Amino acid sequence: MTTFNEFGLAEPINRALVEEKYLTPTPIQAQTIPTVLQGRDVIGIAQTGTGKTAAFALPILNHLYTKRLRPAQKSCRVLVLSPTRELSGQISDSFRAYGRHMRPLEVALAIGGVPINRQVRSLARGAEVLVATPGRLLDLVNQRALRLDQVEILVLDEADRMLDMGFIHDIKRVVAMLPKQRQTLFFSATMPQEITRLADSMLTDPVRVSVTPQASTAERVAQRVILTDKASKPALLAELLKSEAVERVLVFTRTKHGADKVVRSLEKSGFAADAIHGNKSQNQRERVLADFRAGKVRILIATDIAARGIDVDGVSHVFNYDLPNIPESYVHRIGRTARAGAEGIAISFCDHEEAPFLRDIERMIRMTIPSTNRRTGGRPNPVAAEADGRPNGRPHNRGNHPRGNNGGRGQQRGRNGGGGQGRPNQNQGGQQAPRQEATSGEPSGIGNVTFIQRSGEPRRNAGHRAPR
Repeated sequence: MTTFNEFGLAEPINRALVEEKYLTPTPIQAQTIPTVLQGRDVIGIAQTGTGKTAAFALPILNHLYTKRLRPAQKSCRVLVLSPTRELSGQISDSFRAYGRHMRPLEVALAIGGVPINRQVRSLARGAEVLVATPGRLLDLVNQRALRLDQVEILVLDEADRMLDMGFIHDIKRVVAMLPKQRQTLFFSATMPQEITRLADSMLTDPVRVSVTPQASTAERVAQRVILTDKASKPALLAELLKSEAVERVLVFTRTKHGADKVVRSLEKSGFAADAIHGNKSQNQRERVLADFRAGKVRILIATDIAARGIDVDGVSHVFNYDLPNIPESYVHRIGRTARAGAEGIAISFCDHEEAPFLRDIERMIRMTIPSTNRRTGGRPNPVAAEADGRPNGRPHNRGNHPRGNNGGRGQQRGRNGGGGQGRPNQNQGGQQAPRQEATSGEPSGIGNVTFIQRSGEPRRNAGHRAPR
C-alpha cells in the first residue's frame, strides 16, 4: 500500500487523515491495517515511533463506523490497555483526531492520578472506545462502574513494558472478564518469553507483523557510550550539551530523585531543564510535556515509566545518564529520537557499577556500541576486557551476573496508571546499581537487599584492614 486511500477506509476517516497530512503509510501501518480490517488477530512487533497507534486506531474506527451500535451502559465496544497515563492520553487523543468527523464518537480515558468520579460519570452511558491503564480499569470494575462483557476489540499496547511494570496479573484478570469471541491486537517492541506465552493465551490464529528485528535498535540512531566515573556525570552532561548540536534533548535517569538532581545540576551550569516522573502530579506532568512539545523547555529529564507517553518529534539527542538495568528499556529509550524518518543521537554514560548493564544491552541488541574511556584513576575497562576475542564485536556467551535476591526478578503489582512497576530494589553501595522498585512508578530508595557470599571464601571482617 502506497497511500491511505488504498485501504478502503470510510470517507470521514480519510478526510481526517488528509487534515492530519498523512500521505504514505509506514511499514507497520501498511502491514497491519489490511489484516485488522479482515477481522484477524494481530501480533505486532514494532518499536516506538513507527506509527503503530494509527495502525490499530484507523481500522478500529472503520469498524465502529460501518457497524454503528449504541454502546451499552457502563460498557465499551473497544478496550485499549496501555502502561502509562501519558501514553493512554496520547492514544485517546489519536482516536479523537482520526475520528473527528464521526458523529457521535464517545472516547473515554481511565487513568490513575486523577479523581475517579469523573471517569465513573463518563462511562455511565457507555463508550465506544475506552483507553485505560490496567490498575484504574480494575478499580472501575471493582466499583461496578464498568463491565467488560461487551468488548468487541481488545488492544494491548507496549505489552513488554506492562510486564516490566508488574501488570501481567492484572492483564490476565482483565482478559478473563472479556468475551471469548473478540478480536485481539497485541503490540510490543520486544518479545521476551513471558510476553510470547501471554500472547499465545490471548490470541487466536494471529497474523505476526514485524517491521524491525526483535530487540533491535533504531537504524537511524547513532549510538555511543562514554565510560566515566559516577561523580563526573554532571559535568560530562553539561559539557556535551555545550559541544553537541542539540535541538531537543531527553535525559534518562533510573530514579525519581536522580531526575530532580540532574535538573538542579543543569540549572547550576546555566541550562534550563525540567523533569517528569511518578512523584509529579498529573497536571504537572501534562504541563511539562506541553512545554517540551512547544519548545519552551528544550531539555527534559525523565524516568523510564514517565517517558513512555513522550511522543515528540524533533528530539535530536537521547542521553542515558544512568544505564537501564532492564536491557529492553534501552531500545525504548533511544527510540525517542529518530522518529518519523529523522536521524538521532543516543549517548550513554557508563560508570564502573553499570558495566554489567552495558554487557546485557550489547548482548540483547547483538552489537558492540562504540565507546570512549573518560574514567580517571587508571581503572580497567571491564567491557573492553570482555570484548577481546569476540568475533565481529559480538558479545560471547557467558553466565549471567548476580541480580540479587538469589537471581530472582520478583514483580510487584502496580495499581496506578502512572507506573506502579514490578522491579524490587537490589543491592546498592559497591555491588551493583539499584534495580527498579514498584512505588508510585519509579524507585526512590533502597528496598530488599541481599548480599551474596561466594562459597569457599572466608567472610571478611568489616572494620579491619587486611595486613599489607
